[in-house]
Amino acid sequence: MKNDLLSQLRARAAHQLRRIVFPEAEDPRILQAARAIADRRMAIPILAGAPDRITERARMLGLNLSGIEIVKKDTERSDRYASMLQTEWRAKGVTEIEARERLRNPMYFATAMVRANDADGFVGGVATTTADTVRAAIHCIGLREGSSSVSSFFLMMLPEKSLVFADCAVIPLPSVIQLAEIALDAAKNTRTFLNAEPRVAFLSFSTKGSARHPSLDRIREAVATAKVRSPEIAIDGELQADAALMPEISRSKAPGSAVAGQANTLIFPDLHSGNIGYKLVERLAGARAVGPILQGLKKPANDLSRGCSVEDIIDVTAITALQVGT
Repeated sequence: MKNDLLSQLRARAAHQLRRIVFPEAEDPRILQAARAIADRRMAIPILAGAPDRITERARMLGLNLSGIEIVKKDTERSDRYASMLQTEWRAKGVTEIEARERLRNPMYFATAMVRANDADGFVGGVATTTADTVRAAIHCIGLREGSSSVSSFFLMMLPEKSLVFADCAVIPLPSVIQLAEIALDAAKNTRTFLNAEPRVAFLSFSTKGSARHPSLDRIREAVATAKVRSPEIAIDGELQADAALMPEISRSKAPGSAVAGQANTLIFPDLHSGNIGYKLVERLAGARAVGPILQGLKKPANDLSRGCSVEDIIDVTAITALQVGT
């Protein structure tokens, strides 16, 4: 059976028609994706940069830019964004000169557009590292109230089911609080993107006390913290992956669990396991992995792999549009 989740997400995004800014507007993949997004009326693409160079690159590719907004990265806008951000940046030791210099960076300029409500969301990273993209998003957009950090999730699409994996890309060794926040943010994203009630499993090499090791204490504390913060969400752990996913195994390893055997939201204890886990499922089980999608920000901003395809950009744009207001 074909998993058509991405088609559904693209169709849902088309009903909202959000304005998404792309800072690396001269990249051929961005231009091709923007044309496809505009043609499908999935979002309103905004290309930020030098209009003459963007137009010339599009001409060389044989692309018509009608219906696509081009925003000049000029001094007037940069000064306005610097003034908007200066108060909070000054408190962190950033001078006015440094603020203006930051906004010369395309990542900062585009994320500042989102902060100023000149765009609804941001998609970048085709020519920029994840660290630089995330840093710009944190500095310009900021963390959502109640969040201590930015993390990420992947949509993992198998032929007959889809899952949310978190965090597989950002925080190397989450603290107890960070791990709980990762789980609760991922649960919200399960509702948004899988259109399903989240069943959150904190993964481990142990199931419900079957092993003893100091590394398990952090996971158990995070489980307890997440349950206290959101008692309405089905959360359990620690669980081994087979107990989390397979009903016949969960009956013997975690009887009575509301999550075991039917988890749809998998929380990895650290970045080693998360990154290894999603890539194994992608490469050996043939899953389509979409992400990393950032969570924990006030407004949507997402990072692209530097090796991404045009279709990847379109899918991440759909997801970014659907994050607006969630």
